[in-house]
Amino acid sequence: MTDTPQSTLKSGRLGVFGIVFFVVAASAPLIGITGAVPVAMLLGNGAAVPGAYLAVGITLLIFSVGYATMSRSMTNSGAFFAYVGKGLGVNAGVAAAFAALVAYVTIQLAIYGFFGVVMSGFAAGLGLELPWYVWSLLVWAIVTGLSLLSVDVGAKVLGVMLVLEVLVLVIAAIAMLANGGPEGWNLAASFSPTEIFAGGFAGTAGIALAFAFASFIGFEATAIYGEEAKDPKRTVPIATYVSIGVISVLFALVSFAMVTGMGASQVADKVIELSGGLADPAGVLFGLTEQYVGSWLTFAMGILVLTSLFAGLLAFQNAASRYFFALGRGGVLPASVAKVNKAGAPQTGVIITSALAALVMIIFAVAGLDPFANLFSWMSAVTVIAIVLVEILVSVAVIRYFMKNEGGNVWTTKIAPALSIVLLGLGLYLLMSRFNLLAGTVPDGVDPSLPESAWALNGLGWFLVLLPFIALVVGYVVALINKKENEQLVKDFAS
Repeated sequence: MTDTPQSTLKSGRLGVFGIVFFVVAASAPLIGITGAVPVAMLLGNGAAVPGAYLAVGITLLIFSVGYATMSRSMTNSGAFFAYVGKGLGVNAGVAAAFAALVAYVTIQLAIYGFFGVVMSGFAAGLGLELPWYVWSLLVWAIVTGLSLLSVDVGAKVLGVMLVLEVLVLVIAAIAMLANGGPEGWNLAASFSPTEIFAGGFAGTAGIALAFAFASFIGFEATAIYGEEAKDPKRTVPIATYVSIGVISVLFALVSFAMVTGMGASQVADKVIELSGGLADPAGVLFGLTEQYVGSWLTFAMGILVLTSLFAGLLAFQNAASRYFFALGRGGVLPASVAKVNKAGAPQTGVIITSALAALVMIIFAVAGLDPFANLFSWMSAVTVIAIVLVEILVSVAVIRYFMKNEGGNVWTTKIAPALSIVLLGLGLYLLMSRFNLLAGTVPDGVDPSLPESAWALNGLGWFLVLLPFIALVVGYVVALINKKENEQLVKDFAS
């Protein structure tokens, strides 16, 4: 189909910081630090968790070298899907798109579940008791409405929330580091390679690295906004590097401050004490913040957990809807899916994304499934596998594309992408082999913290861990069947 005002996203509306706001907000740092970091510390390598976050950040920076180089060769709201298609062909691109859609739809569902839990608990403390799904569906309506507005309005909303979220985290971290805690700073315990990788990939180091990978979900969305960016060939690469840098430093800094506040040798015992044996992981950061700063900041954090979740919902709503838009414009889905409204938002994509989210939430509510242990844990674990899988395909596509075309240099087009394939492949192994910890799908009678429990999954666990691969195969088959309709994609990827 030919681009028209109804099938083209408005350009020139986002600068570097607008995109960074979307991406860092999507990673929901306050949620990752309150939820994932304590679990990684207790089940993983304790005081060395800050180093695990830096290691994963470096891995993703290496991936981004080829990713950013590719972004200078094409601008497309399909991002991963378009890059894989450009390098490996239309069929592979469509397959990657289906896997990426699984990632963005499932992470949004995970956040809806988490929001319902947090909001229902917060409201109950104020005397208003309502089921989780009431709050989730209420915020669903708000997110749907905002995402139908122009994307720069969304960036401003996310920007304010993100600044406040980062501010409270930095204040808490500075207070803990300035105090020095019971043992002072122990940089070796947190950042020494021997400590980071202690226990091996099949043991505690692998667990910590798996949780760290899960905390970076969303950084790759920089290229999704390429069509709406100012000078995308410059803006997207810069925004990618800045986003990964911000996320890496923030997680490493705050988690190191938490280790300092607890004492490096006491991390496991203090996590158990402050979280009630991981019944409330957020209690670790909240407890330390109250001890070193005061209850006023703890209260502010409680509010900002909700706004962080909301920011993540809006960011992933935008990402998923733009994937649907790209597939509709390319002919994989009906042309009507590529329709945009007067504000320049991908209207049909927003509606499809919102309808899927509402349907799944209703099913979970009717079935009486737990919004955190089931909806959040299952969906977020699927998301991170899907994202890493597609990142590997993107790295392969970068190498293939620049073998045929000029541009970049040996480091950016061959060495860095090849290195990222190896590192991301290791990450994918860690995620899949420790899926039982991420999703809680452990067979009866198995202790998931033991190295020999790797790959111990129940039937549901195996389905969830293979879902991104199933989507990949389905997408490839759809592309083969839909070959004639994919002609527009061939033109896009050839341009």
